[in-house]
Amino acid sequence: MLTAVTDIPTDEAPSADDRDLVGAAARGEMAAFETLYRRHAGRVHGVIARLVGHHGARAEDLTQEAFVRAWQALPAFRFESAFGTWLHRLAVNTALMELRSRRGKPQLDDDEDALEYVGSADSAGHTTALSMDLERAVASLPPRARAVLVLYDVEGWKHEEIAVELGMAVGSSKAQLHRARNLLRERLGGQA
Repeated sequence: MLTAVTDIPTDEAPSADDRDLVGAAARGEMAAFETLYRRHAGRVHGVIARLVGHHGARAEDLTQEAFVRAWQALPAFRFESAFGTWLHRLAVNTALMELRSRRGKPQLDDDEDALEYVGSADSAGHTTALSMDLERAVASLPPRARAVLVLYDVEGWKHEEIAVELGMAVGSSKAQLHRARNLLRERLGGQA
């Protein structure tokens, strides 16, 4: 349904030397960590932005928080997975912790009518591009439904993993995914 997009230019794609950079950064070499940041910031920001509904400042803050946590945890990194995989999971967990902390508090992004103009003609008479409509529609989903949709359809997680991370039953994860997809169909109308 949705595809993950990375903002990493192909000439700067992560390579085997991430291992060397992680080792150097774990020893306190800031230049090595800056290189890791440049390589992975796009992907980290992308997943966080999708999880929090493309709220710019919030996504930026959480991206920075994820990298601060990575910096602090680097000395304990055991290379059981690729650095990028470990960092991506840390970023997802950072966003999910923030979403959990907001549960029960009034939220602007829970507004079911937030996208009244999705798919409508713009001032020039053109229909908004489907990809932009899809991004906005996903951003307008209730937080738990959005999180399940992003983790399942974009990140490729299994319902069992989502259930553990979000503190819900597997059946609830499936129900939230179904709800999210139906809301998307509704909001995108004939374009879905």
